[in-house]
Amino acid sequence: MDNRKGGNMDSKILGHGHCDAHVYEEEAADGRISEETSGRSEYNLRSPICCIMGHVDTGKTKLLDCIRGTNVQEGEAGGITQQIGATYFPAENIRKRTKELKADANLKVPGLLVIDTPGHESFASLRSRGSGLCDMAILVVDIMHRLERQTVESLNLLKMRNTNFVIALNKVDRLYGWKACDNASIVKAMKQQSRDVQSEFRMRLTQVVTEFKEQGINTELYYKNRDMGKGTFSIVPASAISGEGIPDLLLLLVQWTAKTMAERLTYSNEVQCTVLEVKVVEGHGTTIDVILVNGVLRDGDQIVVCGMQGPIVTSIRSLLTPDAMKELRVKGSYEHHKEIKAVQGIKITAQGLEHAITGTSLYVVGPDDDMEGIKEAVKGDMRSVMSRVDKCGEGVYVQASTLGSLEALLEFLKTPEVNIPVSGIGIGNVHKKDVTIASVMLEKKKEYATILAFDVTIAHDAKELADKVGVKIYTADIIYHLFNQFKAYIDNLKEEKKKLVAEEVVFPCKLKIIPNCVFNKKDPIVLGVEVLEGIAKVGTPICIQQSLVDIGRIAFIMNKDKSVDSAKKGQQVSIKIIGSNTEKQQKMFGRHFQLEGELVSKISRRSIDILKANYRNDLSVEDWKLVVKLKAIFNIQ
Repeated sequence: MDNRKGGNMDSKILGHGHCDAHVYEEEAADGRISEETSGRSEYNLRSPICCIMGHVDTGKTKLLDCIRGTNVQEGEAGGITQQIGATYFPAENIRKRTKELKADANLKVPGLLVIDTPGHESFASLRSRGSGLCDMAILVVDIMHRLERQTVESLNLLKMRNTNFVIALNKVDRLYGWKACDNASIVKAMKQQSRDVQSEFRMRLTQVVTEFKEQGINTELYYKNRDMGKGTFSIVPASAISGEGIPDLLLLLVQWTAKTMAERLTYSNEVQCTVLEVKVVEGHGTTIDVILVNGVLRDGDQIVVCGMQGPIVTSIRSLLTPDAMKELRVKGSYEHHKEIKAVQGIKITAQGLEHAITGTSLYVVGPDDDMEGIKEAVKGDMRSVMSRVDKCGEGVYVQASTLGSLEALLEFLKTPEVNIPVSGIGIGNVHKKDVTIASVMLEKKKEYATILAFDVTIAHDAKELADKVGVKIYTADIIYHLFNQFKAYIDNLKEEKKKLVAEEVVFPCKLKIIPNCVFNKKDPIVLGVEVLEGIAKVGTPICIQQSLVDIGRIAFIMNKDKSVDSAKKGQQVSIKIIGSNTEKQQKMFGRHFQLEGELVSKISRRSIDILKANYRNDLSVEDWKLVVKLKAIFNIQ
């Protein structure tokens, strides 16, 4: 059967009939979305895979909890998802959840698999044979805070991957005076609200739509969106607390994906499977959590996965799934299976999985398959993970509890705003050998003799060794807290270095003497000057540009009767210059230099090196240009 036929295939695929905007608007308005076609689909579709993204604290996990009626969130540090979880929602559960919309239609997809990523970092590493694993995404936006930094980053990632998404405008229950209508459709819930609440909602919605427009994205309320899938993205207002809008969100996801992605969702027998997480489970040993996108996995299958030391060849010992509506990460009872058909989140137990790497593909070896060819494909995945470790060998040592969190942390450290190089990586608790590896940096770059330990414990002997040799260990169970600790340490080190070289640093400046503002002609010389270029600072050695004769150092700067440490380009200040020469050689205004003579800071090779090493960001581009000019004046190589 040709699954790519044109015509009206889309309307057949949707058990719900058309997804036309006006149908949604009219039928959503009275809490009813009816079925236009009945009977089973002749198309063999798999469940769509959806990931949930957004800024921290927008309520991503709470939204999932609301759908499945569980509470994973409280078990997570800081309320922020740190490891990748997956939840499968069978069609029957979706049907029950969307009863409010009278959607008792025969859904054309078997269910919905939602991956809850730790922010956008893990989405970047979720790939399946080179393409994005997720069919679509839910971008969660807090109606009170609108688009935040990670919202924009997530948005850019979705655009880069060309992934369709729906916007869940969360926390409508925070609108002042909101009346809770548990699990109601958003249109019905909105009708129950006062005029003031409706007015505030419209105002905040307009702000969100405007901010999306500034990012080059057109958006519209889902039931008014007549251009869905053709350039305008749908907004579903919702509350993760009382459940308003959740039925709308679920129904929109399963029906829209089935309508617009029929070809992509057509089931294939070829196994397509991605490793999500590697973890030791009591009673099962080291296991891998995988997402099976296509095909069938069987007990006893020979598989190849990407490992830290190369391809891992092993056989499936058991296939486990959590009970329906539970999440893979949450401890509980597992069902054993002889075989599992896609789409499903599965825990696999097998020998030798300790060094498996997340975000890479799992391959099943058939009787006629070329084992060497599969191993070569797996090595390609390994190369992409190791590319995140700095080749020059300078950087911090990163340790994490699982490979999933390690990948998320490596991605985070690589972002332009953070930009911390990594020289080594490890999994599990921090031991003496990790400290020894990190201590190599003490000779290369002291500040990088640091272990960033995420969600792990530090062995007592490792802590003792670190204290003894001078390796810093920072621990946290929230990724960005680690960064904040390390940044505070680096900033502190920089300040210490600045103090050590404070007497030697010379900032570039060029000064012009203001007429009639020579208050004392000989040591200490007191002049009124205008800063033509650069920064005049207390302590700067000054000389006459034309003759390069030293006058002394700036001891005092006065700006509008206030003592200041520095003066910038354009400012007019009075300065006191104390001679650095012996009494006989002291310079005097009128004898050694005149009103026309410009004064410059006396720089040297050493002072330029100090500026580059410690004050690079304190100088503007114009300041550095002045350094270049002064180098020529003083003939510095």
